[in-house]
Amino acid sequence: MTLNNKSILITGGTGSFGSEFLRHITGKFKKIKRLVVYSRDELKQFELSKIYNPKSYKQIRFFIGDIRDKDRLNMALNGIDFVIHAAALKQVTTAEYNPFEAIKTNIIGAQNVIDCSLANNIKKVIALSTDKAAAPINLYGATKLCSDKLFLAANNIKGNKKIAFSVVRYGNVMGSRGSVIPEFIKQIKKNNVITVTDKRMTRFNISLKESVDMVVWALKHCIGGETVIPKIPSYRLIDLAKAMGPKSRIKIIGIRPGEKIHEELITASDSINTYDINKYYILFNNNFSKEKNYYKKKFSAKKVKDGFAYNSKNNNNFLSQKEIINLIKKELN
Repeated sequence: MTLNNKSILITGGTGSFGSEFLRHITGKFKKIKRLVVYSRDELKQFELSKIYNPKSYKQIRFFIGDIRDKDRLNMALNGIDFVIHAAALKQVTTAEYNPFEAIKTNIIGAQNVIDCSLANNIKKVIALSTDKAAAPINLYGATKLCSDKLFLAANNIKGNKKIAFSVVRYGNVMGSRGSVIPEFIKQIKKNNVITVTDKRMTRFNISLKESVDMVVWALKHCIGGETVIPKIPSYRLIDLAKAMGPKSRIKIIGIRPGEKIHEELITASDSINTYDINKYYILFNNNFSKEKNYYKKKFSAKKVKDGFAYNSKNNNNFLSQKEIINLIKKELN
């Protein structure tokens, strides 16, 4: 599937993912009809508009708007073919301290995206999720699990509309604004002391490019009702700290509110609805016979073993310190 002659809107389009998505789409699809960057961050939109100036990139539109504002969102979705939903309040500790603000954006905002997509006859909606939505212990993860459920269940209420709602779930994005890497860089420059919450801590890792490739894959192949999960490596946070600051002192400060030692992408309870298609896992919603047959026929999908769990601790692919530093250099250059 090509995105040429298509119109796409991305919510939260000025974030790390949105910026990489813009770079990828404008580079690969020269005849894209319209690309709408929808976000509430005026400054970031101004900065992006200097990179993608209106004279050279006539297909790009910058819309100031909040997914909490249903009327504005509905207006922005007029004439759009595909929606990428990336907007969210993502800071774990911020959500713990401001719980209803996270609920208003991550849950009510998600429902607004669904309602407006149905009203505007959107063809496909891809919602970005997080590993924290699997067996959540913090509010951010809980709100994203609710959001995922809303998008998947939206396929039940579409009637005769030709629209598909799907979810992509992945781990920490290396070098993104919300990742720990920019914080470690600041700490090294400030006093050469890196703070780590727990030396046992592990995390999944995905590059910005891989996350964008995954969403483009989902736009091409997803039929609605599925969650796409990538096979990605893990790293130990202590190894990341040592790789970034080999001469820095590492200080253990204790786990923050809502933080996990290890993250999960697929829980043991999810295993009964999870299939392996080589590059990705597909987690189906409860009633999934149509989707299962599609993935079996097209991708030779195979059921994972009952009780299978995919977490950052037991991952069979761990990054070494050398691999970590090479990836950081590649991402930040």
